[in-house]
Amino acid sequence: MSWTLTAADLPDLARGATLLGTGGGGDPYIGQMLVARVLSERGIGDRGITILDPDDLADDTFVIPTAQMGAPTVMIEKIPAGTEPTLALRTLEAHLGRSADATMPIECGGINSMIPLIVAAETGLPVVDADGMGRAFPELSMETFAVYGVHGSPLALAGERGETVIIDTGDDDRQMEWLARGVTIRLGGVGHIAEYAMSGADVKRTAVPRTLSMALALGRAIRVAREEHRSPFEAIAHTLSTTLYSEVRELFAGKVTDVERRTTEGFAKGRATISALDGTGSGSAGASGGTLEIRFQNENLTAHRDGELVAIVPDLICVTDIESGEPITTEGLRYGQRVRVLGISTPEMMRTPAALAAFGPRAFGLTEEFVPVESARALV
Repeated sequence: MSWTLTAADLPDLARGATLLGTGGGGDPYIGQMLVARVLSERGIGDRGITILDPDDLADDTFVIPTAQMGAPTVMIEKIPAGTEPTLALRTLEAHLGRSADATMPIECGGINSMIPLIVAAETGLPVVDADGMGRAFPELSMETFAVYGVHGSPLALAGERGETVIIDTGDDDRQMEWLARGVTIRLGGVGHIAEYAMSGADVKRTAVPRTLSMALALGRAIRVAREEHRSPFEAIAHTLSTTLYSEVRELFAGKVTDVERRTTEGFAKGRATISALDGTGSGSAGASGGTLEIRFQNENLTAHRDGELVAIVPDLICVTDIESGEPITTEGLRYGQRVRVLGISTPEMMRTPAALAAFGPRAFGLTEEFVPVESARALV
């Protein structure tokens, strides 16, 4: 069933989307503020934005997803003008000679769950409650859309000064990503895109469903648990228990003792080391070893506890504040933070051989094989 998202929902949506973004997807606060500004300027904050359930789409509905691409570290100092995503959409519409009936996220994440809402507020288009990653990934080719037969080209890319570029690589989505990344770097590290234009039938076949409503439910559950002095982590597990992301594991709890981060090739790459506060790595699940190392490329890719792999892409590795459950992005990691790290299972459509070839460990040059987070050794 379709529903309406209002300005009052934005903080909860941003919080939940940031958790699902597994460290990436861009700054949640900036995304939230950009949407709130457009809703206020248009006078539609109370009326809100129509969110379409994917099952309600007619097969011939024309959907153009919109997003931001680039290194999330760049956006801390280079805040978007806010006009770029709609410009990208209009540029692709003109190129295709067809107007969109709806827009949609390409991923979950702090800002990339918000970009389509900016477009919707400016154009009046509805937003489809689905996306192509079910989390956040660093590359445009890492989409369930591509895995199941929808290609990203042609892609329209827009910059903050009104620059526009059309990239068309046919069915070569990796080449599309490589060219778009190069343009984004030359735009200063951030660009806005419209890509993966598809029919409603394609959305229902290839997208991860209802991730906007799930992000909103997660963000609300965390907030309400804090207000009622309950565990936000129990609230997360309860909220996800009946979804496609049903397995939640606590991987570690401790203090961030080292962060190595660099912005290179259009990505934020690095690692973080978390050490146990009491020397045991203890959390609600009990005691374990002394350190957890997370490696990331925009998003968290692997988690090793005392050298043993406990979670790996495409499963979600989520770093949160140890008490409040507030999710922390990779660019937000700092020495001294007290954190709790969760592992969350991805939907089965993201664990097939074809999906793992597109965004599993080997796609990132990792040597480890995929091991479902629910199969890894638990804290004991």
